[in-house]
Amino acid sequence: MDRIATFRSFITQAPRDPFPRYGLAMEYKGRGELAEAWTVFSELLAEFADYVPTYLMAGGTLTALGRADEAADVYRRGIDAATRRGDSHSRGELETALTELEHAPQPGASLTSNPTLRTP
Repeated sequence: MDRIATFRSFITQAPRDPFPRYGLAMEYKGRGELAEAWTVFSELLAEFADYVPTYLMAGGTLTALGRADEAADVYRRGIDAATRRGDSHSRGELETALTELEHAPQPGASLTSNPTLRTP
């Protein structure tokens, strides 16, 4: 049985456990099947909003898909969830990811249009 089928079997056996869904999303992500990974991550976010690990990986998947605005929103919601759960480590990771995303060059922007990146 392949890993996708295994995770789907675990989901069927324990539908109220977010971990098998997270595993499925990560399997898709690891295979480079980002659209499929995002589909599972979005289900996790909708059904298990307090499952904090989802937010960092979901945001990264959206970033890889070129959906930076949506990724920023996911990171912000993750920061809120981590704060509610008292998870300062995850909150810090999400804050770092959000800061990096907000300071990343935008697609189509030339490096010379950013004065901090010009060479003398």
